[in-house]
Amino acid sequence: MNSTGEHASLMDGGVTFTVVTVDFTKHDCIISKEALDALSKNQSGDFGPLEIFQANEARIRGVARRMIAARVKCNPLRIEPQSFH
Repeated sequence: MNSTGEHASLMDGGVTFTVVTVDFTKHDCIISKEALDALSKNQSGDFGPLEIFQANEARIRGVARRMIAARVKCNPLRIEPQSFH
């Protein structure tokens, strides 16, 4: 369980999680392993995908919310390394 009380799960190729927007709508999201690897470059140590997700959760969820607000059409919403630029 993460800090927001929403569950994150490891899957092939990344981590799945749910974002609840201001209008209480749930959006299924995936952050790719490549995006997690890019985020982990700023961390020292050897961490697994869930640990990287948890360490960067606020930033990841912020990107997901901005993509949802921009009406990016994907279901589930997919976050890739370029999503952070």
